[in-house]
Amino acid sequence: MKNFITTLKRSVIIFVILAVITGIIYPAVVTAISQLLFNEKANGSIIEIDGKKYGSQLLGQQYNDEKHMWGRIVNLDLESFTDEDGNILMYGKPSNLSVESQQYQQLVQQRIDMIRQANPDMDETKIPVELITCSASGVDPDISYSAAIYQVKRIAKNNNMTEQEVLDIIDKCKTEKLLGIFGQETVNVLKVNLMLEGILQ
Repeated sequence: MKNFITTLKRSVIIFVILAVITGIIYPAVVTAISQLLFNEKANGSIIEIDGKKYGSQLLGQQYNDEKHMWGRIVNLDLESFTDEDGNILMYGKPSNLSVESQQYQQLVQQRIDMIRQANPDMDETKIPVELITCSASGVDPDISYSAAIYQVKRIAKNNNMTEQEVLDIIDKCKTEKLLGIFGQETVNVLKVNLMLEGILQ
């Protein structure tokens, strides 16, 4: 019995020590380091100008008007969650539709028609695939450089800008390939749109 009590005491002490280390000390140290060295990223990479927050660089936003750059399709779920007041909480999610299904084919065709109609100057130019498909997360903030270039004529025309002015903005919001080799050049849609509005320089 005495040995049992001794073992129990030691077990409790070890449990408390490990709980303090892993549950308090470690998270506090990691949080402090991230806030000190990576403050912007640790807080969600929020674009904030003059005290107003416009969104995160890491989350896509839905744009479908002619003056702005369009990002990847945001698959919004409007039905799954409501808050305490009964308001619908929206969130993006990936699609579970099979690419072979008729429903998916019809959905893609609708998107193609919508993009063709919004960008008549591109005629039959091939539409970059990410403009008609959702990302795995449903809220991808970036599109490929080619998808951004596809929209230049429409954006320039509807904002009374030259195509070169739009290209300059796109280049400022472009991320190069990793090490110049891996992946592809991408463009952050939110940054481009805030620059088009004159909010971001």
